[in-house]
Amino acid sequence: MQKNAFTLSLLAIACNAAFAANAQSSWQLSAAKPSQAVHGGVGLIQVPTARMADEGSVSLNYTDNNEYRFWSVSIQLFPWLETSARYTDVRTRLYSDSPGFSNDQTLKDKGLDVKFRVWQESNYTPEVAIGLRDFGGTGLFESEFVSLSKKLGAFDFHLGMGWGYLGAAGNITNPFCEVRQSFCERPGGISGQGGKIEFRKFFKGAASLFGGVDYQTPWQPLTLKLEYEGNNYVNDAAGELPQNSRWNFGASYRWQDLTFDLNYQRGNTVGFGVHYAFNMHSANQIKIKPAPVAVSADRSQHPASINFNTLTTNLYYNAAFLPKTIHVANNEFIIHGTSFAYRDDNEATERVGRIIASQLPEHIKTIRVVEHANNLVQVEKVIDVDAFVSAVAYQELQPDIRSTYVRQQPDENSLSIVEVPEYKGFYTGAEVFWVQSFGNPEYFYMYQGGLYLGAGYRFNSDFSLAATGKLTVLENFDKFNFKVDAIESRLPRVRTFVREYVTRSKFGMENMYGHWQKEIAPAVFAQAYAGYLETMFGGAGAEVLYRPVDSTFSFGFDLNYVRQRSYEDDFSFFDYKTLTGHFNIYWQPSFLPDTRLTFNIGQFLAKDKGVNFDFAKRFDSGIIVGGYAAITDASSADYGEGSFTKGFYISIPFDLFSVKPAKGRGRIPWVPIGRDGGQPLNRPIKLIDITEQRSPFFD
Repeated sequence: MQKNAFTLSLLAIACNAAFAANAQSSWQLSAAKPSQAVHGGVGLIQVPTARMADEGSVSLNYTDNNEYRFWSVSIQLFPWLETSARYTDVRTRLYSDSPGFSNDQTLKDKGLDVKFRVWQESNYTPEVAIGLRDFGGTGLFESEFVSLSKKLGAFDFHLGMGWGYLGAAGNITNPFCEVRQSFCERPGGISGQGGKIEFRKFFKGAASLFGGVDYQTPWQPLTLKLEYEGNNYVNDAAGELPQNSRWNFGASYRWQDLTFDLNYQRGNTVGFGVHYAFNMHSANQIKIKPAPVAVSADRSQHPASINFNTLTTNLYYNAAFLPKTIHVANNEFIIHGTSFAYRDDNEATERVGRIIASQLPEHIKTIRVVEHANNLVQVEKVIDVDAFVSAVAYQELQPDIRSTYVRQQPDENSLSIVEVPEYKGFYTGAEVFWVQSFGNPEYFYMYQGGLYLGAGYRFNSDFSLAATGKLTVLENFDKFNFKVDAIESRLPRVRTFVREYVTRSKFGMENMYGHWQKEIAPAVFAQAYAGYLETMFGGAGAEVLYRPVDSTFSFGFDLNYVRQRSYEDDFSFFDYKTLTGHFNIYWQPSFLPDTRLTFNIGQFLAKDKGVNFDFAKRFDSGIIVGGYAAITDASSADYGEGSFTKGFYISIPFDLFSVKPAKGRGRIPWVPIGRDGGQPLNRPIKLIDITEQRSPFFD
């Protein structure tokens, strides 16, 4: 009876509030914008809602409510999919009972959440979402929920049902229990060594209704919140917490990209939070770049001969294009070169086309731009000069410059009639690196930063020698006081000696190898390499890749015979040897826009066999968010803590930080736990990377 009374009371409150709001003159106010809950992800205070942020939204969150501190990031990957990652600081518990292992650091726990929109709000129906909280790992806050949200003027009403942590109070009978007895009890413990998705627990055990309302005040920055929880805090990770009331209330104040929260929870606890939000679609940086070269619609006035000094100078400074060679024959203009700054291929092509067309005699009808990158011929852009000039001279009402040229596999004639000089000789380079790790026993955040110093000698376009040194400038990795040498492992130690490798010295040899590469057939690329290939392994290998121009599907394979490098010096090896290789598939499915799926199927370094799956989502700014998981025949017991390899990353274009156009990008990884199963060889060069211009995804 009490459970039914609660449901009726909650619905009555919602109806009365809506009726009262309808009578107010402020009815024209729109409902509150979605804001982040305590655990991360769009919600009220403790409870989630069905609302979603705008696609591409990222929210970086810090919340504090006495026993817990939460650091989280929430990302809206698609309009219908919200993902969140979280670290929790449990202030009432220590990381370990051994001070020599973790000092006096408090317990840190990581969690992942996901929420799917299954029904979009209409005039008469609510928004509906299904979600999973903390669905992999130790499951301190493990929950499943269904939530409904409906806007009524300045109010946004929410009603939901939760299981697990969100349903611990059990204020309603679990409806699935009526269907099948196995849903009446929720299994305890965790599967394997943790890190697995606990399907066996989903929607089982006690269930609770929860709900609440957002009110957008007439003062736009301020939103008020009221919620009723379905949790009783009896079996919390921080211990049994006193709960004087299941009603929580609070306020959110927005200032530019920041949101500040203040709330009162459980009838006895004050909480607060700070959130920083931005959108990965609209993120940009103001650019300082030269105006595109003007093109006259009347080419009959152009001189009969081309001023090649002016042409090459303009190509370099205006289009960031370095010519290798130029050939003019009959009615065609053929140029080979390298584009080195403009990440937007359409803009780069237009600038090159404008500069060339501004000098072309009238009889030349075709421009062939053959682009090289990484000492490989990548793509040919064939420009219809008359159509291009008509578009860039604005002779059309709505000019479509992209339709005036095609990207294609380089034509054999364009390659054979032009002699392209080969680059030979020494080269050097340097780049910054930053390695970070969260949730370590010694310190929550550990880092290492410095420089990769590269050098090499190129004999021709196909063969070169290369080496990279690693110079550490900043770090606290020297705080590592726990090594894994004495721990039993059922798999070969291919990665878990990482602390020994990264702390050995301030300067070391990252790699040193010989490399051969070639396009052995149209759209078929091959490479071979041998030497010290990465920090932990050396050996020899080869790779083949089939990658047509602008194709959404590519595939290939790699095969490597390697031996484990010693962490005691740069040149020695341990006894461990293995054969590793994969069949590699790269696919951009039409049903997931701006997304690439990668499948690496084969044998990993620890001789376990399986597949590594990588998901990457690109946003309009060029930022890419991705995640991966390797599922192999190594059991959870063999793998150890975490049960299987998984990780996440964000890849950011350099030109988001530069006022001038720039290519290249940096990658920020997050690996919850790194063990020995499902670990690939970190090959120094991958064909999918060096042929990126053929079907751009990352660039």
